[in-house]
Amino acid sequence: MASKENKKVKNSVFVDLFYEDETAEANDIALYNALHEVSLPEGTVIRKLRIDNVLYMNFKNDISFGVGGKVLVFGEHQSTVNENMPLRSLMYIGCAYEQIVPIRDRYKKKRVELPKPEFYTFYNGKEKWEKELTLKLSDSYMVKEEEAMLELSVKVININPEEEHEILKKCQVLKEYGQFIEIIGKYEQQQSEDAYKKAIEECIEKGILADYLKRKGSEVVNMLIAEYDYDLDIEVQREEAYESGLEDGKEIGKELGVAEGKECVNKLYARLLEDKRFEDLAKSVKDMEYQEQLMKEYGI
Repeated sequence: MASKENKKVKNSVFVDLFYEDETAEANDIALYNALHEVSLPEGTVIRKLRIDNVLYMNFKNDISFGVGGKVLVFGEHQSTVNENMPLRSLMYIGCAYEQIVPIRDRYKKKRVELPKPEFYTFYNGKEKWEKELTLKLSDSYMVKEEEAMLELSVKVININPEEEHEILKKCQVLKEYGQFIEIIGKYEQQQSEDAYKKAIEECIEKGILADYLKRKGSEVVNMLIAEYDYDLDIEVQREEAYESGLEDGKEIGKELGVAEGKECVNKLYARLLEDKRFEDLAKSVKDMEYQEQLMKEYGI
């Protein structure tokens, strides 16, 4: 496991398009303008922010930049949307402000002006998902109040072409990126050899991200392979956690004096998977007290 943790962080195609590529700044401005009623003036300078390993472990699938008195955080999901994005975004913006605000300024008596944060996640996975949904940090609070003293919202936008979200009409590069991912999915479903190369060839032929793919075709293939490996790694970890939990169920049954301990754990993990609480699932495998707490929560 240590070798995995020390691997070099790899970028996704999304990150390359909106952070690394020579067209990234223009793409960021186009995306900002599509999300806001007032467009950025000509000559606007983008300040790129690099925050490592907060949202996606050893795989970079998010970008952030400062512009117009704001900090925008963009993430992408090709698998199931993680409903803990507000919590992880809270950790993310804390790291971003550490970069933005000089240490000396944090101790001044006068209020420090901060760029306003905005959080967006673009979903283009295979599972059905809402056209647009806002996830709130307060939804995770154990104690519900009318107005939380700390709130953070993440807007999740479905960029699958069939959803026809309005942003795709306003931002051509994001529209073409969604089409590109859809075409890749078509070849993957066909279990086609050289699926990525065929998808790139089709996109170039149809004028989808054509200039970008002509310049960086082989690099894009490597990035897509890294994305596939990352998604596969996550799925394997979830399956291993589930199977391990089933074995632990026997011991928990003894501790609780319940003969059906294994069945109880099976039910718990099924509920956690159904509710997409993957982080709770992973934690419950290692922490028996936390597992008991979740059982009580579900009434198991």
